[in-house]
Amino acid sequence: MKPSEKLEAFFFCSGTGAEPVRDWLKGMNKARRKAVGDDIRTAQYGWPLGMPLIRKLGDGLWEVRTRLRDGIARTLFTVDENRMVLLHGFMKKTQKTPPKELQTARRRLKMYQEG
Repeated sequence: MKPSEKLEAFFFCSGTGAEPVRDWLKGMNKARRKAVGDDIRTAQYGWPLGMPLIRKLGDGLWEVRTRLRDGIARTLFTVDENRMVLLHGFMKKTQKTPPKELQTARRRLKMYQEG
């Protein structure tokens, strides 16, 4: 993929049809949802990007880092050719990304790859 191409964003969909990141976003108020969406859009149009917006977590996994007035949102994703697959989203409460959140994203990444 050329750096100037836009990534198409897709929500990870589980075998049961659930879209966890879409559900997570729907549970937010409008201002939070807009902030997270704006950062995802910036990543789509500016890919590849680095810090402070995007951080590589290894093994084909990245995070969009969104600062909110009352916390920090993280949207974990993978890139598959020109697709940005949104795997997991959560509100961060500590400086380090909790292992449980990484495990969830990695499990969904594996499910996506196995297809």
